[in-house]
Amino acid sequence: MVQASNRLSRRSLLSAAGLGGLALLAGCGKGDDGAAVVRVGYQKNGVFLLAKQRGEFDKALLRAGAAKVEWLEFAAGPPLLEALAVGGIDLGGTGDTPPIFAQAAGAPLLYAAVQKLSGKAGGILTQANSGINSIADLKGRKLAFTRGSSAHNIAAVVLESAGLTLDDVQVVNLGPADAAAAFAQGGIDGWVIWDPYYTLAQQQNNARILLPGGALGTGGAAYALAHRDFAAKRPALLAAALDALAADGHWAEQNRGAMAELMAKETGLPLDLLRDTVERADFAYTPITAEVIAAQQAVADRFHRLGIIPVPVKIADAAWTGWKGA
Repeated sequence: MVQASNRLSRRSLLSAAGLGGLALLAGCGKGDDGAAVVRVGYQKNGVFLLAKQRGEFDKALLRAGAAKVEWLEFAAGPPLLEALAVGGIDLGGTGDTPPIFAQAAGAPLLYAAVQKLSGKAGGILTQANSGINSIADLKGRKLAFTRGSSAHNIAAVVLESAGLTLDDVQVVNLGPADAAAAFAQGGIDGWVIWDPYYTLAQQQNNARILLPGGALGTGGAAYALAHRDFAAKRPALLAAALDALAADGHWAEQNRGAMAELMAKETGLPLDLLRDTVERADFAYTPITAEVIAAQQAVADRFHRLGIIPVPVKIADAAWTGWKGA
């Protein structure tokens, strides 16, 4: 089990952002006729997965002039952003915290569209017999989350609400799968996590909800993120991609049962579990606005104030407002 410092050096910032070790991928893709090959990074969840499987996204981009669409799968947000940073993909999606680390590390990313999240699909879990009944009870206890993820921000906000900081708990930096195993074995006291792990731990390990997602305004956001060069050279294609993502997001909200079935097929997780998680999920993509920029800036400012990132970042400098909505 890895005990993590709460303040990141330049090297660990690069690692948390996912910019630490990927070999340089091919640059801007072009087909034989010079048309763009649009490379999209996705994870096995949410609207990007749906867009790949339904096929409407590819059709929309071909109509908009793309030569073809290439899909690259990533296990998590940080490696996806690593690929984007080195020009290996043009577009991808993550939660709200990974791009802050990436932006602080100098990644050429742009916030292109947002999913505003209610926070219902995650929260803070504790062991049923831990004796932890309030946030204040976490002091001195082992609290697990993935450094650089949205859970990192939730942990900081929630602890602050009880007059604590990350220095007041034993931070255990674990990815979701490793944290799930540690939680099942009683190796950690608390866990900041999202679905499907959030629901799975309650069903299989008798986990108790200490604080539900969305409490204290920790709902957060997820973003469609684009490489600066793609936005500069192919703005019409980027707008078409965002139109298509928004259409798939609308489809998911109107067809939650089918969305759960698709995710069960792709992930191998139980369908009844995914029905629960999909019912709570937020899928709609909307444009980047001043309100969205301000909310993300508040997260970045908190991380800098707490010393989690070594340099301040200005979200407005990485905001792309060329998409006005589908």
